[in-house]
Amino acid sequence: MIKIAVDAMGGDNAPHITVEGAMLAIKNFPDIEIVLYGDEEAIKRYLTDRTRISIVHCSDYFRMDEKELAYEIRKRKEASMIKAMQACAEKECDAIVSAGPTAAVVSGGTLIVKRIKNFLRPALGPILPQVDGGYMLLLDCGANVECKPEWLVQFAQIASVYSEKVLGKKNPRVGLLNNGEEEKKGREFEKITYDLLKQSGLNFVGNIEGKDIINAKCDVLVTDGFTGNIALKTIEGTAKVFGTVLKREIKSNIFGMIGGLIAKKNLNNIKKTFDASEVGGAVLFGCESVVIKAHGSSDHFAFMNAIRQAKKTVQENVIPIIKEVLAKEENENI
Repeated sequence: MIKIAVDAMGGDNAPHITVEGAMLAIKNFPDIEIVLYGDEEAIKRYLTDRTRISIVHCSDYFRMDEKELAYEIRKRKEASMIKAMQACAEKECDAIVSAGPTAAVVSGGTLIVKRIKNFLRPALGPILPQVDGGYMLLLDCGANVECKPEWLVQFAQIASVYSEKVLGKKNPRVGLLNNGEEEKKGREFEKITYDLLKQSGLNFVGNIEGKDIINAKCDVLVTDGFTGNIALKTIEGTAKVFGTVLKREIKSNIFGMIGGLIAKKNLNNIKKTFDASEVGGAVLFGCESVVIKAHGSSDHFAFMNAIRQAKKTVQENVIPIIKEVLAKEENENI
């Protein structure tokens, strides 16, 4: 049985959505137990089925609009996210899922769950839907504003393990986000990274431009956290605007509404293809336990999928395999 710690107070709509997502996960996955960390009374208002679900009361939690959370991690020991992470650090739980503030998740994962030996820097890796119906890992997306080329190579190595074991990609294709496809494009940082990836033994397919991020050109796409975060937010914003404009045009006249009804199934398929809620959340790579950062605005279905993602990552022994890869690399460098 896989035991998953859930930060029940994390996110824009907690604990309502997190509790509903946990109950939905229990219904769908008979091989998991869930521990909800948060305000017990608030949780009980929404918890209508306690099958394989327990509660650990916490008197504090991180609000989504708080600042300087990286400095609060060591101080606020009663915060729901902290107590859930502590349970993972002490091996009481196998994974944690939180929709709380990204800064707190990254800092807590690094300082409390702890970083894997020889892992250079933690990296946040969301899974992006692709035009062919598949998925791609993009990292880093915010854990490190500035990166070194060797960090990106390690990101690519570790993400390739995840892509193969969890996403089912055989010999995952690795790309480097850049401002052109040519080998010598980009800043000195991208040029050095390109050469290192080329020599890494990974299935490196070269530079990927921004216009091709969701065009199924690779299975793992690496970049620095600053660039990755902008790319991710741009894609999310564009998808929302496109959806809004499409609805407006369909409703603008009778012909549009008739066409919308005729194409309803096709439009729903398109929506499902690019629906982030189908994926779950972002993985915080580099931690001793599985850490999943769900989107702050997740609904109960998206949060359930974040729990599914945590379960699958534990089942496939991703962290032990990552440790083996890093240990082998260390031995080869001695």
